[in-house]
Amino acid sequence: MHGTQSHQAIHECGRGELAVPQAMAIPVVGMELSDIRSALGPAEPAFRAQQIYDAVYRKRVENWDAISNLPKSLRARLADELPLGLPDVEKRYMSADGTVRYLLRLGDGKTVETVWMPEGDRATICISSQVGCAVDCKFCLTARMGLERNLTAGEIVGQVLLAAGTAPVDRLNIVMMGQGEPLLNLASVIKATRLLTDPEGMGISPRRITLSTAGIVPKIAELGREPVRPKLAISLNASYEDQRRDLMPITRKYHLKDLIEACRAYPLRTWEKLTFEYVLLKGFNDNDADARRVVQLLAHLNCKVNLIALNPGPDIPFETPDPARVANFQAIIRRSVPCLIRKPRGLDVFAACGQLKRMELVTIGS
Repeated sequence: MHGTQSHQAIHECGRGELAVPQAMAIPVVGMELSDIRSALGPAEPAFRAQQIYDAVYRKRVENWDAISNLPKSLRARLADELPLGLPDVEKRYMSADGTVRYLLRLGDGKTVETVWMPEGDRATICISSQVGCAVDCKFCLTARMGLERNLTAGEIVGQVLLAAGTAPVDRLNIVMMGQGEPLLNLASVIKATRLLTDPEGMGISPRRITLSTAGIVPKIAELGREPVRPKLAISLNASYEDQRRDLMPITRKYHLKDLIEACRAYPLRTWEKLTFEYVLLKGFNDNDADARRVVQLLAHLNCKVNLIALNPGPDIPFETPDPARVANFQAIIRRSVPCLIRKPRGLDVFAACGQLKRMELVTIGS
């Protein structure tokens, strides 16, 4: 159930009772300020909702007792009747490079993955938008899971709150590149973005949040109409239509030419570039002709390219190209378009791009 839908169930109760849905209490993580006011009901003064909102999103408390400016009686009642809603850490995998892959258990028992990637005094948090994924990209382990359900806005924000801990927000980057296709859960993703960027809450700049899509063309236009939205990254991975269809079945519905046209029409902000992600697969999409075709595709777009040499995993029917081939591909792209090679993080704990599948640790290639 989307977070925006679930809050319709909130109703006001009489004096001395918290307003909760008929079936079950809605977690506070995922509520906007108006939602918290409604959940508290008319018996509590309005400033109590502001105190809770500030404590949950700005101070990032982990339990009700940590909100010391609330009366003890209210804290006890909140603990009994209104869950905070942070996910539970089922497992934590620590990489040799400092990356942490979290397997998080949600309120209904489903699990999802989040990745913490430190880099000096900064860090990137890779979050999921769905449990599993329906897009079925052939180079991605998450595709093996299929789609179980969408995440609520609270379940999306909760990943950030848990992974970030007390890290300063001006040192955090958020990428919606974990499990799932964010544009197929757009309502929850947008509400989560509002919560993450609210100056009265976490206050993360929209410049520091990126959404990656396989190319859901009509939803790209819908995202562009949102006043508060992440930056947009497109998972391209091919230089022509048939090649992309073999890798990404979504192309059968949303053709490459229509995707590029949607990108041309996308209303970039003054500080913004589109990002195109390209996973290099040995002998399939990594030759010089592919690179030249990518340049032609992206002509006249205000964009940059991130190259990703395939991260290995069991049952993936492709191989990682040699570093020299990756460097040569980059050199061709860079003649016309800014192009970076993304450094893989957390390979030893299956935390790298395309590897999230809730699996136990195994030896890669075994």
